[in-house]
Amino acid sequence: MTPAERVLAAARAELGVKESPANSNRVKYNTWYYGRVVSGAAYPWCMVFVQWAFDKAGEPLPYKTASCSGLLGWYRSKRPDCVAETPRPGDIVIYDFGHTGIVESVGKGTITAIEGNTSPGTAGSQSNGGMVCRRTRKTSAVTAYIRPDRRKEDAHMDNIPSPAHREGVEWAVRNGILAGDASGDLGLGRDVTRQQLCTMLKRLADHLEKR
Repeated sequence: MTPAERVLAAARAELGVKESPANSNRVKYNTWYYGRVVSGAAYPWCMVFVQWAFDKAGEPLPYKTASCSGLLGWYRSKRPDCVAETPRPGDIVIYDFGHTGIVESVGKGTITAIEGNTSPGTAGSQSNGGMVCRRTRKTSAVTAYIRPDRRKEDAHMDNIPSPAHREGVEWAVRNGILAGDASGDLGLGRDVTRQQLCTMLKRLADHLEKR
C-alpha cells in the first residue's frame, strides 16, 4: 500500500464515530492529541482527526497543529511544493469554511473526503458536527490541497507503467536499465517520461537486433 492508501484505510475505519456525549468535542482523537480527556467548544477536532489518521497510518505529519489555517500556513512557508493545485486521493483538503478532511476520490467539480467533526447531511454543522463522515463537496469550496509527501507519491504514480509502455518498462528492468523504482531516474524531467524513454530504448534495441 502507498502512504495515501494507508492513510485512507485508517480514516475509513473511523466512519460513524461520534462525540460522546453529543456536542462535547469528547472523542479519542482529542485525547490522543492533547494527551488527556478534553471537552467543550475550545476543542474542535476536524484537523486533529486528520493528524490522527496520518499518525495511525505510520505517516505522521511534520507539523502538529489543530488548526486548518495553521497547517496550510506551515506548508506554504516550509514545503510549498506539497501544496497541490489538483486533488488526489490521500491529499488533505482545506475548505474555505474552516474545515478539513482527507480526499478519498475526485469527481467532476467535486471531491469526496473523509472528514472528522462534521455532519452526515447538509442540515447539521459542517465544521463542528461531531461525527466522522464521508462527504462530497464542490471544489469551489476548497482553499487548498496538501500532499504531505508529494515526492514519494509522485514517484509511485510515475512508476506505474501504462499498458502502452509496460513492455518497454519491463524490458528495461530486466536488462538493468531501469532499477524498477524512481531512485536513479529523477533527473529525466517531465518532457519525456521514464516510461516513454523505456519504450524508445526497446524500439531501438529491436531495430539493432534485426540489423
